[in-house]
Amino acid sequence: MSSILYENKKIEYQVSGSGQSVVLLHGYCEDKQMWDHFIPLLPAAKYITIDLPGFGNSEVVPNISIKKMAEIVFQVLKELDIEKTILIGHSMGGYISLAFAEKYPNHLMGLGLFHTHPYADTEIQKRSRDKGINFLENNGVAHYAKQLIPKLFPMGFTRFNNFLLNNLIYRASRFPVEGLIGGLEAMRDRPDRSEVLGNLNCPVHFIIGKKDTTVDEKRALEQTTLADNSLIHILPEVGHMGMFERPKKTAMMVGQFINHCMQNTDI
Repeated sequence: MSSILYENKKIEYQVSGSGQSVVLLHGYCEDKQMWDHFIPLLPAAKYITIDLPGFGNSEVVPNISIKKMAEIVFQVLKELDIEKTILIGHSMGGYISLAFAEKYPNHLMGLGLFHTHPYADTEIQKRSRDKGINFLENNGVAHYAKQLIPKLFPMGFTRFNNFLLNNLIYRASRFPVEGLIGGLEAMRDRPDRSEVLGNLNCPVHFIIGKKDTTVDEKRALEQTTLADNSLIHILPEVGHMGMFERPKKTAMMVGQFINHCMQNTDI
């Protein structure tokens, strides 16, 4: 494992493979380990996974924001002397990917949005984030993770995959409460970045789960009209965690996008 310092806080990352760089960003209440089973299913490349601040083995950064997390991704790339990358973000990782695309568009070869979208929180969603913060303050991370993580999967999936769910809950339960609260605040306060998709010159990949209860289907589909050069996959039986629910199928889709970006570096 390697690390950088951001605002004097340790941010841990991992590099595997060689060749064209691909950054995979985890979502909320996750860490870089979520990609360990997924990377072997993808085309040969240099895969970079990062524990975002307050998650995994990275320290909490006070007053964290989605924009700051994008800066962290850029600092990791600078540390590795990488000029251009393919950036793929899951859920909160997608929000960070869009913030990266807004600030560093010339450093992108491709942008992958994995069960995510560019829109700001609605007022209802903001109130839900605040309820989550209050729950964390009063009940701690373990109880919060037990409630949150099963909701990310369709009911039928959770019934037959207890080991996976318990592992994800266990890992999330180890994160500091300040990290989870910081993540909720960062997501709650992020701006709308839908214009970013219209301004990008690189390919954009959308993976949408029809059974995703955390991403509104109407908004998920609406975002696909914003990018000029896009690859769109809609999965009828998948919720919010396609990399676990349908690993081979989603890896095939992501691999197709990675190959497309590598073959179209002039786009």
